[in-house]
Amino acid sequence: MPQPDATLFHMIAGAPPPVAPFSHAVETGGFVFVTGQMPDSPESPGVLPEGIAAQTRNVMSNLVTVLKGLGLGLPDVLMVRAYLTHFAEDYAAFNEAYRAHFPADRLPARTCVGVTGLAYEARVEIDFVARRPPGA
Repeated sequence: MPQPDATLFHMIAGAPPPVAPFSHAVETGGFVFVTGQMPDSPESPGVLPEGIAAQTRNVMSNLVTVLKGLGLGLPDVLMVRAYLTHFAEDYAAFNEAYRAHFPADRLPARTCVGVTGLAYEARVEIDFVARRPPGA
């Protein structure tokens, strides 16, 4: 178990390779800041599926891989930030694909913004703030 005052920089085996110089997650004081993930897969870096629904599913899968590598899961997620490059066109379909990952009574706080571009020309990127359960 990490010390409460330690800051840990995590690289997760099996997660997609970073597209820039960053850690998959940074942990401090019980909080875990998970770097935004792209909609590619660890097996095919930079290769994206078509459409916002498929890209959202891939991003969520990559985020779950990072969480699992830390002994965490979606129930530990407190805050979500989502970035969409085709906001008006993709917002409804994004919400539908995203919603499938969380129970209706356990939705994290969330910000979703339109942006002009993402790595790999992705349509979506998502990052998390999670919290390690006390004693975990």
